[in-house]
Amino acid sequence: LSAQELSQEIKAFLTGVDPILGHQLSAREHARCGLLLLRSLPPARAAVLDHLRGVFDESVRAHLAALDESPVAGPPHLRPPPPSHVPAGGPGLEDVVQEVQQVLSEFIRANPKAWAPVISAWSIDLMGQLSSTYSGQHQRVPHATGSLNELLQLWMGCQATRTLMDIYVQCLSALIGSCPDACVDALLDTSVQHSPHFDWVVAHIGSSFPGTIISRVLSCGLKDFCVHGGAGGGAGGSGGSSSQTPSIDPFPGSPAIPGEKRVPKIASVVGILGHLASRHGDSIRRELLRMFHDSLAGGTGGRSGDPSLQATVPFLLQLAVMSPALLGTVSGELVDCLKPPAVLSQLQQHLQGFPREELDNMLNLAVHLVSQASGAGAYRLLQFLVDTAMPASVITTQGLAVPDPVREACDRLIQLLLLHLQKLVHHRGGSPGEGVLGPPPPPRPVPFLDALRNHVGELCGETLRLERKRFLWQHQLLGLLSVYTRPSCGPEALGHLLSRARSPEELSLATQLYAGLVVSLSGLLPLAFRSCLARVHAGTLQPPFTARFLRNLALLVGWEQQGGEGPAALGARFGESASAHLSDLAPLLLHPEEEVAEAAASLLAICPFPQEALSPSQLLGLVRAGVHRFFASLRLHGPPGVASASQLLTRLSQTSPAGLKAVLQLLVEGALHRGNTELFGGEVDRDNEILSVASAPLASASLLDTNRRHTAAVPGPGGIWSVFHAGVIGRGLKPPKFVQSRDQQEVIYNTQSLLSLLVHCCSAPGGTECGGCWGTPTLSPEAAKAVAVTLVESVCPDAAGAELAWPPEEHARATVERDLRIGRRFREQPLLFELLKLVAAAPPALCYCSVLLRGLLAALLGHWEASRHPDTAHSPWHLEASCTLVAVMAEGSLLPPALGNMHEVFSQLAPFEVRLLLLSVWGFLREHGPLPQKFIFQSERGRFIRDFSREGGGEGGPHLAVLHSVLHRNIDRLGLFSGRFQAPSPSTLLRQGT
Repeated sequence: LSAQELSQEIKAFLTGVDPILGHQLSAREHARCGLLLLRSLPPARAAVLDHLRGVFDESVRAHLAALDESPVAGPPHLRPPPPSHVPAGGPGLEDVVQEVQQVLSEFIRANPKAWAPVISAWSIDLMGQLSSTYSGQHQRVPHATGSLNELLQLWMGCQATRTLMDIYVQCLSALIGSCPDACVDALLDTSVQHSPHFDWVVAHIGSSFPGTIISRVLSCGLKDFCVHGGAGGGAGGSGGSSSQTPSIDPFPGSPAIPGEKRVPKIASVVGILGHLASRHGDSIRRELLRMFHDSLAGGTGGRSGDPSLQATVPFLLQLAVMSPALLGTVSGELVDCLKPPAVLSQLQQHLQGFPREELDNMLNLAVHLVSQASGAGAYRLLQFLVDTAMPASVITTQGLAVPDPVREACDRLIQLLLLHLQKLVHHRGGSPGEGVLGPPPPPRPVPFLDALRNHVGELCGETLRLERKRFLWQHQLLGLLSVYTRPSCGPEALGHLLSRARSPEELSLATQLYAGLVVSLSGLLPLAFRSCLARVHAGTLQPPFTARFLRNLALLVGWEQQGGEGPAALGARFGESASAHLSDLAPLLLHPEEEVAEAAASLLAICPFPQEALSPSQLLGLVRAGVHRFFASLRLHGPPGVASASQLLTRLSQTSPAGLKAVLQLLVEGALHRGNTELFGGEVDRDNEILSVASAPLASASLLDTNRRHTAAVPGPGGIWSVFHAGVIGRGLKPPKFVQSRDQQEVIYNTQSLLSLLVHCCSAPGGTECGGCWGTPTLSPEAAKAVAVTLVESVCPDAAGAELAWPPEEHARATVERDLRIGRRFREQPLLFELLKLVAAAPPALCYCSVLLRGLLAALLGHWEASRHPDTAHSPWHLEASCTLVAVMAEGSLLPPALGNMHEVFSQLAPFEVRLLLLSVWGFLREHGPLPQKFIFQSERGRFIRDFSREGGGEGGPHLAVLHSVLHRNIDRLGLFSGRFQAPSPSTLLRQGT
C-alpha cells in the first residue's frame, strides 16, 4: 500500500467510517480493514488483535443465540441449521473468522519465533474470556462443573472458538521443537484466571500434545514454584521470599503468597494434570518420577544448590496434596521407586540441607499424603514404611541395610501417621455447627483406611509375627481400622487373630484388641463369633485355622473359669456367645478333620450352657454328636483322648432327665454297635455277608433265607421253623468267624473308660461315697434302669417290653432260637457282662434285664445238658459266663446270699452238676420273680434293698437242697465251702439290714 492508502485504512479502522464514501463500516468491512493493516503495518498488530476480539465475540454470541432458539437439544453436529432471523452481523462474520485464521497462519508459518508467542497468548486469552463470559448467560451452555465432554462438544461446534483452538495448536506445533515455554506459560496463566470454564481448552490441548504439555506444564509450574515459593516449604529462589510465615493449615488446599495479587500457577498445573490423568496417567507418572530422580541426582538440597532441583521434592509433595488424582497415579509405583536403599540414601542426603521448619512441614505433608493414599498401592506403601522403620537386624544383608537416619525418619513418619489417623477416625463428624439445621453430614472418608479394608487378614498375619515394633504399629492400625469401618472390620480382625494365634502371647493380642474396642463397638464378640462360624460352615475357613479358633476359644473360656485376670472378661463373653450357638457348634463334633472335631469337643466340654433349658432338638443333637466324638476318639487316640468328649457327655447328662436318658441310651447303643464292638473285645462278624454273597448264585433256593423270613414272626412251641442256623444245607457248617482282636490291655482300658463315663452319668446328684461293695458314688436307679432297657432293646429287640416275671422251665422250649441268639451276643460282646454288672450295682434296675438273664440262663442250661465232658474246664467261656451270671444276679439282689455264692464252686463240678445248680436258680427265680416291687428304699444306706426273710422261702429253702447234695457228693473237695451256702438266721439278717 502507498502512504496515502495506508493513511486512509488507518483512519477507517480507527473511526469505523469509510473515508471516501462516508458511510459506517459493517463488521465484516471493519474486520477486513484491520486484517489489511495487520499485513501492511506490523506495529498495528496489538490494536488489530484487540479489535478482532470483538469479531470473535460477536460470532460466538450469534452462534449461542441460534442455539437458544433451536428447539432440538443434542450434540451440535446433529442440530438443525440456525433460523434466518439471527442477530445482525452473525452470518457475515463466518468468512471473516476464516480470513483471520488464514492471515494469522501465514504469519506463524513465515516467522514462528516472532509471531507464535504473541498469537498463542492472544488466542488462548481470548478463548478464556469467551468461555468465562458465556458460561452462565445461555441455557445451552453446560455448567463448567458438569460434563467436560459436553462443554468440549459445544465450543468445538462453534466456528469462532474452533478457529482460535486451531490457531493456538498451530503456534504450539511451530514452537514445540525449540521453545514451547511461551505457549505453555500463556496456557497456565489463562487457566488460573478462567478455571473451571477454561478446562475444556486444557483438556483438548493436553490430549493433542500429552508429552509436551505434561513436561512443560510441570516445568513451568516448578519454575513458578521456585520464584514465588510454596505454602509449606518450597525452596525459595532469588525472587522468592524465604522468610514468609508458614501456613497455619498443615495441609493447604492451594498455596498463596502473602502480599501478592498474582495466583501461583501450581493450582492450574493441578487442574491440567488432573484432566489428563484419566487418559495419560502413565505419561504423568513417568514424568513425575523422572523429576524426582533428577532432583536426587543433583546432590544435596538446601539453599546452596540449583533452585529447581531444591524445590522439586516440595513441589511434588504440594502437587500430590492438592490433587488426589495425581497421588493415585504415582502411588502405585512409589514403593518400587523408593525401595532401593541407594534411593533412600540419596533422598536423605538431599533433604539434610533443608531448614528444620521446612523438613517438619514436608513430613506433615508426607503424613497427609499417606493418609490419602488409596487403591492397591496403600497396603504396599504401609509395608514399605514398616519394613524400612524396623530396627536393624544382625542378619540383614550388607547391601540392603537401611541407614539409621532413614530408619529413624520412617519411624517418626509411622508414629505421626498413626496419630493423624487417630484424629481422623475419632473426629470424622465435621465441625460442631454442621448439621444443626439439617441432617448431619456423612462421615469424612479416610482413603488410606478404606484401601486397607481388604487387607485385614494380611495385617493380622503380620501382627501375629510379634516382630519388634512392627506388631505394635499394625495392632494399633487394626484398632483404628475397626473403629473406622464399624461394624465390619472389627469382628473380622478379631476372628483372624483368634483363628491364627498359636501361643498365649499371640492370643493376648486378641484380648488387647477387644479391650481397646469394647468401649466403642457394641456387640463385637457376637458378631465375631457368628462371622467365624459362618466361614467355618461355608468352608472358607481352612480346617487348621478352624481347629485353632476353637482351641483358642476353649483356652479363653478356661482362663475365665480359672479366675484369670487378663482375658477373663473376654472368656466370659465368648462363653456366652458359644452357649447361644450350640446348634452350630454341635455339627463340628462330626467334622471329617480330626483336629477340628477334637477342638470342638474341648470347647463344648467347658463352655457354659444357657440358663434356660436346652430345647429337645439342641439336646439330642449335642448328645448324638458327643457320643460319636467319644467313640471316634477312643478308636483313634485311646482312652487318653476321650477326656473332652466324656466331660461334655457328663455335663449333658446333668442338664435334665431327658438328657441323662439320651446320653445313656446312645452310649450303650454305640458301644454295642457292630462298628465299635472290637474296641471292647467283641467279635467282628463279617463272614455271614461274605457267605451269603458267595452262595447266592450257586443255589436257586435258600432254606436259610426262607427260615429267616418265616422266623420274623414269634415262633410257636415246637414249631417246624425253629432252626439253629448252624450252616447252609448242601454246603456244610459255617466256617469259623474272622475275629479281629485287639490287645487285651487295650480292651480293658477301653472298657474301663466307657464304664467310668457311664458311672459318672449314672451317679445320683449329691451322692457321696458309701460303704457299699464297690465303694463308688451312689448310682441312680433310674439311670441304671435306662441302661437296662437299652441293653434289652439292643440285644433282643423282639423281647423289649416283655414280662419281668420268670416263667416255668418249660417256657424255654418255645424260645430256643431267641435264647441262642442272646447267648451268642453275650459271647460275641464281652462288654454285655460289664454292663450287667453296672446295672446290678443300682437295685432294682437289674429286674428290667430279666429277659436277657432268662435267655442267657436257658442257653447255658442247654449247653451243660448237652456237654459230655467230665469237667467244666473244657468249656471255659460257658463256665465264666455261668459264674458271672450268678454273681450279677446276686449283686442285683435277685438271689439270696446262699444261692448267690454257688458260682464259687462251679469250676470244681461236672457239667451235669452245674446244670442242676442252675436249674435250682431257675426254680428260685420262678417262685420269687425279679420284680421291682419287692425292693424297699433304705435311707441309711441311700439305696434300695431286698429283704428275702420277708418272702416265704426267700432265703433259699428247698432250692438249697440241690446245692447241699452236690456239696455232700464232693465233700472231699468242697467241704471247706459248706459255710458259704447256709441260710442266715433272722438275727443275722437283721444285723445286715441295719
